[in-house]
Amino acid sequence: METVNAVGRRKAAVARVIVKEGNGTITINKRSLETYFPSSILQYIVKQPLNTLDAAGKYDIHVNLDGGGYKGQAEALRLAIARALVKINPEDKSALRAEGFMTRDPRAVERKKPGQPKARKRFQFSKR
Repeated sequence: METVNAVGRRKAAVARVIVKEGNGTITINKRSLETYFPSSILQYIVKQPLNTLDAAGKYDIHVNLDGGGYKGQAEALRLAIARALVKINPEDKSALRAEGFMTRDPRAVERKKPGQPKARKRFQFSKR
């Protein structure tokens, strides 16, 4: 199998993934998964597509993560891994879609509008 590239995004986070056959190591910005994401919840989020397809020990994954916070980065990485796995085996798409791993979450920070203190907040209104 040749290498497969994929990109995942969430809020301000961008995950670029290179997947190739191997023994299951995940390297994020030249660090291990456990070092980069010390939280077991974030590690679980990243591994969800692999666990769904029982492919946890089949592929080596090299990741370049940029922008956002930890949670956004973990979810961007989950999307990128799912997209790469579908490129490898298109029959897996329905299983990953059913779990919601193929959907890019469109929610992002709403912009601040002029004449207002924040995006939705208004200055106090005075009748008199």
